[in-house]
Amino acid sequence: MPGNATFAVGVAEMKIVVLGAGVIGVTSAWYLARAGHEVTVIDRQPAPALETSFANAGEISPGYASPWAAPGIPLKALKWIFQEHAPLIIQPRPDWAKLSWMARMLMNCTASAYAVNKSRMVRLAEYSRDCLIELRAETGISYDERTQGTLQLFRTEKQVAATEKDIAVLKADGVAFEVLDADACVATEPGLAGARGRIAGGLRLPGDETGDCFKFTQNLSQLAQAQDVTFRYGVTIDRLQVEGDRVIAAHTSEGPVTADAFVVALGSYSPMLVREFGIRLPVYPVKGYSITVPIVDEGLAPLSTVMDETHKIAITRLGDRIRVGGMAEIAGFDLSLKAKRQATLTHSVEDLFGGAGDQSRATFWCGLRPMTPDGTPIVGRSPIANLYLNTGHGTLGWTMAAGSGRVLADIVSGRRAEIEAADLGYSRYLREAGKGRRAGARLPVPA
Repeated sequence: MPGNATFAVGVAEMKIVVLGAGVIGVTSAWYLARAGHEVTVIDRQPAPALETSFANAGEISPGYASPWAAPGIPLKALKWIFQEHAPLIIQPRPDWAKLSWMARMLMNCTASAYAVNKSRMVRLAEYSRDCLIELRAETGISYDERTQGTLQLFRTEKQVAATEKDIAVLKADGVAFEVLDADACVATEPGLAGARGRIAGGLRLPGDETGDCFKFTQNLSQLAQAQDVTFRYGVTIDRLQVEGDRVIAAHTSEGPVTADAFVVALGSYSPMLVREFGIRLPVYPVKGYSITVPIVDEGLAPLSTVMDETHKIAITRLGDRIRVGGMAEIAGFDLSLKAKRQATLTHSVEDLFGGAGDQSRATFWCGLRPMTPDGTPIVGRSPIANLYLNTGHGTLGWTMAAGSGRVLADIVSGRRAEIEAADLGYSRYLREAGKGRRAGARLPVPA
């Protein structure tokens, strides 16, 4: 477990501006305030968590923290093109940023890269869950949370066999797991009884949790305000002003905002803000969809999260609702809602938990997940001295939020993070490229 969250002793107070009020920005602000800093959060929306954090799948699944870039994915992607309920959709519109990001992702689809990427993702995700448990105990925050684990459901024996590499990583990282046959899957999630004949087995992680990310972020922002964090909503962030090796102001729709340090937590929009300084964040928006369905039959509903491996869809119990989330559509910043995607989500939940929810009252949503090619977020220093990054969490922003905020606060405060964090930072991309340039000059590799 992480140490006590009140860790301001010996820290020089700074004025810090956090750019972005999603779950990543708000958790960053919370831990920075707990570290003794004066914090202001700026966001263009009228309240926190109204974009990617609004209606995600609801799962907090450290053990399933895995990069999309994995051995076999290129071949699977080709097959998915012809699949009716495909988990991956690639829009054909030409986009150099998309092609570059996809090429880097394909370079990570090796067994060795997968093992490294998954291990560091699990490390951060496990730490994040521990931070969340501590935060919950400290504050009493509620968000339709449950602590009943996650069940990854396999429909074929081939899927069961393919879990060997994941199990090896779970063992290496000391993550508790259970391999289940079909009967044990139904015993764990009784609502699956009607789908018993379509289940080949499952992998259960008892330490995983679930909860409503939107409710958590809204409630944590209120707790942060009680810690004197200032939230400025409805404010557009236009650009950063850099002089020498420091940011001196963030220019906004309400004028310039000065601070000692700045944190970029803008999800998929982060690269746009720092590109002019030669910081090339390999973060690309990968669109995900969800439906939220009111429960009409408790006996048929899920108890926690069930991950439908065939369709890459998570089905999660959130109070009196079922949240069904998934798919990855590579379509730039398009936020249009497509009926075909809703049909895929409906098919998955009805096939496994038929009759549990009222689909006629389902609400349909989409959001842009900020994905890196290797799956690992970018948390830590940037090449600009007082500019910090907390972005690129992809499908795992909710899972990794508390831990990322805590690590970020430690780094900003000049303390060593409680977990290894060197390989989480932007410097890994500078080292890959062998260089980083700003205004034609070489940027320092952040420590």
